[in-house]
Amino acid sequence: MAHTLLQFDFPFPGPWGGEMATAMEGLATDIAAEPGLVWKIWTENAEEGRAGGIYVFDSAQAAAAYRDKHTARLAEFGITDIRAMTFEVNPALSQITRAPL
Repeated sequence: MAHTLLQFDFPFPGPWGGEMATAMEGLATDIAAEPGLVWKIWTENAEEGRAGGIYVFDSAQAAAAYRDKHTARLAEFGITDIRAMTFEVNPALSQITRAPL
């Protein structure tokens, strides 16, 4: 199965850490039900005021659909300077380096 990685990075004023986990629990539950999502790692950098995530989807189509949905959702929150990058995953090399695929 070919996996597609989607990386989001955007300005975020907080909250961070445990407060972020509490505040974003509903969003995390919604994302967990996203069609084609294999897994997501949430990222945060309070020092630079940026947050985002690393997602793996089971297809390029699922990743593209989510990229469009999440970009629109972030824009509704007034977030700009959204960086969303998509990559194909190399399964042979990823297996060697213990990727959870």
